[in-house]
Amino acid sequence: MHYRTIANLNLYDSPNLTRLATQAAIGRYLKILSDSPLQVMTCEDDYPGWLDPQDLKFLEEAETPYQSPVWMAQEVRDRIPEVIAFTQAAMSVPNEYLWGGTVAPNYDCSGLMQAAFASVGIRLPRDAYQQEAFLQPVEELIPGDFVFFGTPEKATHVGLYLGDDRYIHSSGKDKGRNGIGIDLLSEEGDAVSRYYYSVYRGAGRVISSYIPQH
Repeated sequence: MHYRTIANLNLYDSPNLTRLATQAAIGRYLKILSDSPLQVMTCEDDYPGWLDPQDLKFLEEAETPYQSPVWMAQEVRDRIPEVIAFTQAAMSVPNEYLWGGTVAPNYDCSGLMQAAFASVGIRLPRDAYQQEAFLQPVEELIPGDFVFFGTPEKATHVGLYLGDDRYIHSSGKDKGRNGIGIDLLSEEGDAVSRYYYSVYRGAGRVISSYIPQH
């Protein structure tokens, strides 16, 4: 059975409910995997987490199960201006980096990407490395492409390319801007831009919406 959220909910990365894994905005679909502890999965992106039992009151039975939308590549491309506008609007209000954040105003890097595309009805995997695996790899960047950063083994950070060697992303406190900002994909930028450029992995393009596997 699928449920829908009637409030923004926090999902945690363990039954201890101490560290955020992701968030489920109002209207998201969940299914319950186990009752004790209360483990759930977000239906749109197959992402597991643990829910505080006190938040069960914010779930209602879905009248119909989640049905993933089907998008053609050109339909995705047509909505990129709206996606970019979402990220810029998110940057324009006070915000800070939140690990696991996918609900305004505070996002993590992949949460901002997921929320921006969800705002136009396109669903993406949750984490940066999952997004990298889902997207079509590209060499020549155009606005709306994802730029990935991390180690040679794994993407750990992601931003949205805006053009002119600029990208928008939500970066952390230690080596970032503690929130949403625009940086240069170049060694010519400031210290934050240079750091991320030094761990740049490559780019990918959204050409479809994620189809759940479970």
